[in-house]
Amino acid sequence: MPHDALPPDPFAGDPDDPARALRDADDHDHEHDPIGEEERAELINDLSDLAVYQALLAPRGVRGVVVDCGDCDEPHYHDWALLQASLEQLLHDGHMRPHEPAFDPDPACYVSWEYCRGYADGVNERESAR
Repeated sequence: MPHDALPPDPFAGDPDDPARALRDADDHDHEHDPIGEEERAELINDLSDLAVYQALLAPRGVRGVVVDCGDCDEPHYHDWALLQASLEQLLHDGHMRPHEPAFDPDPACYVSWEYCRGYADGVNERESAR
């Protein structure tokens, strides 16, 4: 994943990094298997779909996608760029790093993945009917 897609680590290269012990423990505790070809293909399709959804919906004021989290039962709001970076990281590294939640998101500015798909399908259907 391109390193410029995520914010820089303010402690990069710092031997006194306060999170170093946690990161080292996490690396050993959570070995990540490489993703399979089927999952890789799905991620590539998701990234392609995401670009289409953003192109269609961002001009209409949609800031990103909301995902209902099965772990905490809370909605998670992902801006377009953050979701793209997360999917690219999953594609390249086999896992996603934790990230800060969106600060005070306006739920009206986020839509579900299913809404994005339905909107894109509707646009495609309208275009093909012409």
